[in-house]
Amino acid sequence: MPRIDNDIKLDFKDVLFRPKRSTLKSRSEVELVRKLQFRNSGNSYEGIPIIAANMDTTGTFEVAEALAMHKMFTAIHKHYSLQQWQDFANDHKDVLQYVAVSSGASKDDMDRLDAILSAVPALNTICLDVANGYSELFVECVRNVRKKYPNHTVIAGNVVTGEMVEELILSGADIIKVGIGPGSVCTTRKKTGVGYPQISAVLECADAAHGLGGHIISDGGCTCPGDVAKAFGAGADFVMLGGMFAGHDQSGGELIETNGKKVKLFYGMSSAVAMHKYVGKVAEYRASEGKCVEIPYRGDINDTVLDVLGGVRSTCTYVGASKLKELSKRTTFIRVTQQLNEIFKQNEK
Repeated sequence: MPRIDNDIKLDFKDVLFRPKRSTLKSRSEVELVRKLQFRNSGNSYEGIPIIAANMDTTGTFEVAEALAMHKMFTAIHKHYSLQQWQDFANDHKDVLQYVAVSSGASKDDMDRLDAILSAVPALNTICLDVANGYSELFVECVRNVRKKYPNHTVIAGNVVTGEMVEELILSGADIIKVGIGPGSVCTTRKKTGVGYPQISAVLECADAAHGLGGHIISDGGCTCPGDVAKAFGAGADFVMLGGMFAGHDQSGGELIETNGKKVKLFYGMSSAVAMHKYVGKVAEYRASEGKCVEIPYRGDINDTVLDVLGGVRSTCTYVGASKLKELSKRTTFIRVTQQLNEIFKQNEK
């Protein structure tokens, strides 16, 4: 029989941080760089744990080059050719430590992954990305990749519940991507009715992962720097951003002018636009689970990066966390019915 879980599940909009006594004198005292060691690969990572999503409008080589300057990470989308990867690797050897090569779970995807990793041996992070991380086929894929690449850090997802986080970690993944349906151009919840409020998903999945020595990424749902801070506060080790990194000079997509305003297209990788672009059509057995929107042109991505990092530093000063790794230990969320006073709208630049 169907059942209802009556426990309250919360999203970013449902909570705020409760401020706490702080000895910090300035935001500049907050350390955002983290040092992490991964359970199954044994590799370590040192940097600011914010990741550009592996969408073709955000997970670009140009975004990776810009984010690496801040010690931030990029999951490169899976539609670059082998030659493009080789050219990028030759010209940006210092950036490779801050990028992951993305792959699906099909045989063609695996063949492509093998070719890239053979051609670019300095790559040490793999992002196995599928819409439904609950598939037994995907679990088997994670096992096979771990067996074939024992010394590579493996990111796997997406899931939203603790038991599946544990399954993927025990199958060989180091970092689990958490989030089904929260993204700004994702329509999975509308098309399928499947999903999980993101704050609750992160809280529950972080608890499961950390109990096994694993890590998680909060993937999707962030609309502002405060949401990024909330994801870290809830226990995420990394936060992945798509929409917040779209629309910039370094982002993918053609710059077009509409009604006198400059915009860039931003779309989900399960949208009809993406499927027509890469496979020629939407297969008859499936539905599009993404939408295509026009993002106002935002200029250099570094301006957005500084805004995000400044917001997270400020959060840390409000709760007394001198380091990002302390934020979740200092976090108490309060439930709210209203986030903002929006009587006045901010003028667009």
